[in-house]
Amino acid sequence: MKYYQKLTLNDGRECILRNGDARDGQSALADFIKTHSETDNLLSYPDEITFTAEQEAAFLQAKADSGNEVEILAEVDGQVVGTAGIESLGNKAKLRHRCDFGISVEKAYWGCGIGRALTDACIACAKEAGYEQMELQVVAENDRAVRMYEKAGFVEFGRNPRGFKSRRTGYQEVVYMRIELILSSK
Repeated sequence: MKYYQKLTLNDGRECILRNGDARDGQSALADFIKTHSETDNLLSYPDEITFTAEQEAAFLQAKADSGNEVEILAEVDGQVVGTAGIESLGNKAKLRHRCDFGISVEKAYWGCGIGRALTDACIACAKEAGYEQMELQVVAENDRAVRMYEKAGFVEFGRNPRGFKSRRTGYQEVVYMRIELILSSK
């Protein structure tokens, strides 16, 4: 799936949102490792990241070639500073209407508008792909992210009080959120 957008950040800098492809393997992997070392609110720790730049390149190319999945990179001054993507929950008839959303932004760029822009871009891509519902999981104490998702139209549909087990803080409550993209008659 292809995506491209230029935008001006809250601080006046230009940001390019575009789908990643094979040439972005190393820079996307470096960003992934960095973002996962800067917060305890993401699914994995840097030492758990076992894929190579070549594997990341193949992953990005597969998403670029896909008709219903995407991985979008946020670039500022030619550097990848965040990523977000949508992934199908399955190709079975009962699941085809749903996709999962994931996002990470480098801490230095929090509050600049990149997270919301990536979220909106993924919503647009999910609609284009024909999904009816996009879902995400967020750590409950990550108030900034929860508020951003709510402003984008996501609603809570459940919680797991022991959803994540942090190395630093113990159990973290996970909030399940979804947004309806296409209203279905059934």
